Amino acid sequence: MTHRLHPQSSWDTSEIGASTRPGSIDVDLIEDPQHETGELVDMHESIAQVLATQGKWRLAYSHLNEALRLARDTQGVTPLIPEQYQRQVDELRRAHAEAVDASLRDALTASYNRRYLDQKLDTLLAEQPRDGKGIAVGLIDLDHFKQVNDTHGHLVGDRVLQQVVALLQADLPAGSFCARYGGEEFVLVLPEVSPWFAVTTLERARARVAEHNWSKIVPELAITISAGLAHRPGWELPQRDAEWQLRRADDLLYAAKRAGRNVVAYRKSGAIRIAGLDDTCR
Repeated sequence: MTHRLHPQSSWDTSEIGASTRPGSIDVDLIEDPQHETGELVDMHESIAQVLATQGKWRLAYSHLNEALRLARDTQGVTPLIPEQYQRQVDELRRAHAEAVDASLRDALTASYNRRYLDQKLDTLLAEQPRDGKGIAVGLIDLDHFKQVNDTHGHLVGDRVLQQVVALLQADLPAGSFCARYGGEEFVLVLPEVSPWFAVTTLERARARVAEHNWSKIVPELAITISAGLAHRPGWELPQRDAEWQLRRADDLLYAAKRAGRNVVAYRKSGAIRIAGLDDTCR
């Protein structure tokens, strides 16, 4: 977004903070009490620019909106001025939304990060309808990923992580999302799905990774994942939080690794099952 800087607005904006609000400009800063309203418009725009660079989005909105109001109320100004400031307000809103989204994304894979995972999963668990299908959480780990980094380098490892995320997200149902849990671990959250559908979704994701042509990155490279899937039915009491649900999935992930890796482990009737070995999950 491009803003104009106005030489006549030479007063110091470095101290602008949480107390700044439209309409709070000291009249002593303006030598002529009859100073044109256009000068105030310019000042509010300059303040908004400074606030935006400081990440103080709400205050920046306020000053751009004030500039817009002043421009609209001024008689005899060019009709394009209000449109100009309205565009700037819209651009600032978009920039804010993009900044918020970026703060919730993993920089390498563009999947959601741990912050988003914790917040969103807690919300989903708290708001889950008692008569709903339930929520599934799949904790996924790349098998022997350290060997990939040690053998081929971290740049190759980064490409592998990015491709794995693309494969995990390729067939997710509506409302589901993928988040990076840490290192080479990822989480798939599947709201409003039955246990059978959740297991099928994770098993298909596992198969996509195992069957992918990894030799496009490095000849003879093979990548597989292991997953632990925890499903919470709608009727289960909602006092369990995201951390508890993730621990359940983590226990099952270890079961998948003990079973030889490249499998999905889940529970059915209290017993640990391995997808593909149980005919009811094919």
